[in-house]
Parts: sequence; structure tokens; C-alpha cells
Amino acid sequence: MNFHAMRAIYVFEMARTWRTLLQSIIAPVISTSLYFVVFGAAIGNRITEIGGISYGAFIVPGLVMLSLLTQSISNASFGIYFPKFTGTIYEILSAPLSYLEITIAYVGAAATKSLILAAIILITAEFFVPLRIDHPVWMLAFLILTALTFSLFGFIIGIWADGFEKLQLVPLLIVTPLTFLGGSFYSIDMLPPFWQKVTLLNPVVYLISGFRWSFFGVADVSLMVSLAMTLFFLAACVVLVGWIFKTGYKLKA
Repeated sequence: MNFHAMRAIYVFEMARTWRTLLQSIIAPVISTSLYFVVFGAAIGNRITEIGGISYGAFIVPGLVMLSLLTQSISNASFGIYFPKFTGTIYEILSAPLSYLEITIAYVGAAATKSLILAAIILITAEFFVPLRIDHPVWMLAFLILTALTFSLFGFIIGIWADGFEKLQLVPLLIVTPLTFLGGSFYSIDMLPPFWQKVTLLNPVVYLISGFRWSFFGVADVSLMVSLAMTLFFLAACVVLVGWIFKTGYKLKA
């Protein structure tokens, strides 16, 4: 594998994060902190506990996932779209780099940025709520799997998009609503039976449920089901990326 070229792309993408620190790190952390203040303080006074867990602590996994999903998609989609926009994508495609190496470099950088952000949000949460992590290994596993999966998904969106407005279309109109409706701020057990079944059609439910289990040992669906759904989505994204490079979809004239 061409590790030198992969490292060059990875370092370039990471450097862009430090150049746009306000947008990449500070703004998402401030936004998440506002969620802690509004939901943890205001609503937390009315909903004291869910499943024996204080409401402020209960929403932490959902808020981390909300930021992780949106930032993974945003980082990866912009990372691959910008070379398309400037035309440098053809230089990358003609370089001695395999499609696998290109994907690893871009997706790895996007996932790294998202994981750094998730770590900062978890540290910030300690200032607002008492937090415990019962299964740190599982928590780390879900963080990494989710970051990789949605960075791949963002990579696909960046290739598919033919304008800057399309880069925001899926995160804003699909992913964010699914995250809010996926149990970020409540347990799906609180819903009527019919809506519980409807909610289980939301793939984000399984991500949040498994991630929350790693914190408190409680979940809306079983751990193995959450893990299986995450791996399934990851595999689907890998297959789709492979098809894109094989056919040259949106990459070659």
C-alpha cells in the first residue's frame, strides 16, 4: 500500500480542521453544551429519571451520537467534494493510489475528526452532569464503528453531490431528524406501542441504544441487535463505495 500518499491526504485533511477550528470543533461543542443547559436543566427538572438514570446523564449518549453522526457526514462529504469542485480529483485518481487507499485516507481523516469532537463533548458533559461509563471498551467500539460508518456514508454523499447545497441536504433533512426521533432525548419505552414499532424502523435507534448501553447498562434494544445493525450499515457503505469506484459514478466523465 502507498502509505506515503495516504499519509499526505490524511495530514492535509486534518490540517484543514485546525484551520477551521471554530467551525469544526468549537461550534459543535457550544451547540451541544446548549442542549445540556436546555434539556438537562429545564426539562430535567420535570423528568427526573429514566430507568433509574438522571435525565441529564441519560441524554449524553444521544447528544454525542447526534454530533458524531452529523460531523462524520459533514467532514467526509466536504473532504471528497472539494477536490471534485476544484478539479483536483482527477489528479488523485491518476496518482499511484488504489481506490481503497483513497477511501482509507479520506474516511480515516473524517472519522478521526469526529472522534476528537466526541471526546471533547464527553469531557464537556462532565461539567454538566454526573457521568459514568460501565463498559468503556464497548463505548469505544461503538464510537469507532459509528464514526467509520457515517464517514463512509458522508464520503458517498460527497461523491453524489453536485452542489454545496446537496452536501447539507441529507444531514439536515434526514440524519438530524432521525437522530432526534431515535431516542436521543427519551426512551422509546415511553412511546405508545404502535409508535414503538414504528420507531424500530429508524436505524439510528440501534446506534443510540447500543451506545447508551455502554454507559449505563440499559438499552431500548439488545446489544447484539445494535451491533449487528451497525455492522450491516457499515458493510452496505463499503459495498456502495466499491461500486462507485468500479463504475466511476460521478467521478469520471
